[in-house]
Amino acid sequence: MGNTVTCCVSPESSPKLPSRQPAERLEELETSTEVSDDNTLPYLQHISDREVPDELAFESNPSDHARASTIFLYKSQTDVRDKRKSNHINHISHVSPGQLSKKYSSCSTIFIDDNTVSQPNLKSTIKCVTLAIYYHIKNRDSNRSLDIFDEKLHPLSKEPLPDDYSRVDPEHKVIYRFVRTLFSAAQLTAECAIVTLVYLERLLTYAELDICPCNWKRIVLGAILLASKVWDDQAVWNVDYCQILKEITVEDMNEMERQFLELLQFNINVPASVYAKYYFDLRQLADDNNLSFPLEPLDNQRAKKLEAISRLCEDKYKDLCKASMRRSCSADNLIGVRHTNAVLS
Repeated sequence: MGNTVTCCVSPESSPKLPSRQPAERLEELETSTEVSDDNTLPYLQHISDREVPDELAFESNPSDHARASTIFLYKSQTDVRDKRKSNHINHISHVSPGQLSKKYSSCSTIFIDDNTVSQPNLKSTIKCVTLAIYYHIKNRDSNRSLDIFDEKLHPLSKEPLPDDYSRVDPEHKVIYRFVRTLFSAAQLTAECAIVTLVYLERLLTYAELDICPCNWKRIVLGAILLASKVWDDQAVWNVDYCQILKEITVEDMNEMERQFLELLQFNINVPASVYAKYYFDLRQLADDNNLSFPLEPLDNQRAKKLEAISRLCEDKYKDLCKASMRRSCSADNLIGVRHTNAVLS
């Protein structure tokens, strides 16, 4: 993960510009690499030709820029406001509230959360990511899709699909069960789940698609497949997913991966700032939907471990400060590093 974006999107991906059909976008990507009449080499667009102003990129690509708001958090706000209003009414109507489900620290017990940005909790992260996908499907703008992601044209199981498969939105537990099965069978990490959501929103933004009941499984599968290969050191082969999903073939997986990459314009870089933004927005989504992260009481052994880590970091900071101090200065250059004690009120 780098600190800068290595690939920018074309101006066609902006929602402010006239939109085109996804099939036309994919056909343009395929024809852009064809051999021209004048030259024998395929035409490759220079990166400077694809650069867009910062204002346009800021507004249209949350998966590339850390300052842009994530799409899933925006789509969940309508339901969150309704839930807060309902909870407020229920709280007023009941005279005596029930037991508090959330744990709070007290003088005798301190609860700590092991879920950090560098080491997220796997189960909680998958719950948050699948909830984000649920809101993408529920509050979608339309039903724009491609044939490669249509589950009826490319089934993932032998079970026949119902007639209303393209009209009924899946529940959150259905999405969670599907993603949890893939992550458990392939032994993927929680960080891979966050990168999966980044690729999913990048696909929807770049290709101007909508994740809907007829394509959500294959879009999620393609994002997981790509994230596992980019993030994990020991990538899962396409044939391994065929062992999990019995009906899909290796050729189908290869074709879906190829088109997924083309729709992403081969931009698979995830900056550290974007990764952190998605992590904290997922935590915000969990808090809005009353999804609690696992809290464990702070015991004596864990407290000693945290204290040792704190002392180690403090010693390293002191060593850096000493190294930056200059022992003497010449008369020509009296500018040195000054250290003042902090005043605590």
